[in-house]
Amino acid sequence: MRIFLFLCSGNYYRSRFAEEFFNHHAAHLGLTWRAESRGLMRDLNTLNNPGPMSAFAVAELRRHGIEPRDASRYPLSVQEADLAGATRIVALFESEHRPMVQRDHPHWLSRIEFWQIGDLADAEPMAAMAALARNVQQLLRHLAANGRATSPGHMAAP
Repeated sequence: MRIFLFLCSGNYYRSRFAEEFFNHHAAHLGLTWRAESRGLMRDLNTLNNPGPMSAFAVAELRRHGIEPRDASRYPLSVQEADLAGATRIVALFESEHRPMVQRDHPHWLSRIEFWQIGDLADAEPMAAMAALARNVQQLLRHLAANGRATSPGHMAAP
């Protein structure tokens, strides 16, 4: 099983939505890929997220007919083993996440693809998740067509 790792700041809504959305559709397509997600913040407790997974993300997944399998898991910070175990890595918002990667994981910078999907200060949750859904669907089409992770390019914000 190949691992696709989604990174965001707090592993609370964007990366969790992408992980669940990817896994649901990858399973239906019969792909040998599984997504995981982690946060780039050093201390996720500073974010004061009010639970394991954003209610926005859970509601939007359900709207897509996806019952989140891991919604009760609390956010996790990325560890070296997560990066080393991933076949492909995407950080969801370049201007926010590139500096975090440069600071804490500079030797991984060349392996990380950056998308352009902002957090709450930059995008409404529904718009961000719609962009995530489009990007993940495009990625899954590439994986299904090519049997491997070909980059769909730097994906745009909503």
